[in-house]
Amino acid sequence: MNQKAKELGLNSTNFVTPHGLDEKEHYTTAHELALICDYALKNEVFASIVNTKTYTITINGQPKTLSNTNELLGNLNGVNGVKTGFTNGAGRCLVTSTTRNGHQIICVVLGADTKKIRTADSIKLIEYAFSNYEYVNVKEKLDNEFKNWLQQKAPNIHYEKAKQTNQQYELEESNITWMPILKNQQKDLQISIDYKTSIEAPQTKGENIGQLKLKLGEEVLLTRNILLKQDVDKKQIGDYLEQFSKNYCKYVLETIWN
Repeated sequence: MNQKAKELGLNSTNFVTPHGLDEKEHYTTAHELALICDYALKNEVFASIVNTKTYTITINGQPKTLSNTNELLGNLNGVNGVKTGFTNGAGRCLVTSTTRNGHQIICVVLGADTKKIRTADSIKLIEYAFSNYEYVNVKEKLDNEFKNWLQQKAPNIHYEKAKQTNQQYELEESNITWMPILKNQQKDLQISIDYKTSIEAPQTKGENIGQLKLKLGEEVLLTRNILLKQDVDKKQIGDYLEQFSKNYCKYVLETIWN
């Protein structure tokens, strides 16, 4: 478990007991519980189990129905998991996954004094998130800004000692398409572009020559790099001689015709 926590980049989580009962060095945070939950829900079997309200098993030939202890499952729109918890040290805890209109949020409530408080706080947080946040297609915003940059700014980049005259660029791929933004802050979203205006050959394909940043005020929400789409070769002596020859012939012809 600790090895998996490291793989997931969890710096404030440490496991000591296999059952989760109170232990001084057994700890995590609300944020990292949400990250663990997000990872776990990618497992289809796990996701199916935590989304099951009741299940009937057989013990000694007799059927017995087990009921999920998650009080929000089946009672709040979109809830599809995940886990209740209680120890004397942790109090009443609930990790909830809710999906509405194709978008999912994970809510973590820890340290509640009672089950009733845990339930009420979870509902408040979930409803607040879906009521006040709206998913914005940030990938589309950056893609469109990149297309404008290709037409308006990219042709003006100067390449020193470069053999090719027309350079091509691509935008680094991102696994983030949608991002929840407060509805009253969406008008404050801005995109800044920083890039090299002068580049000396040679350069290799995939070289980073700039960045697009999606910002909300001073906070950078998403960064994508601008990459060279092909190698940029450096001019050799033969290239300079060929260029000189073309320019000289052009000069002679223009002189004769004039």
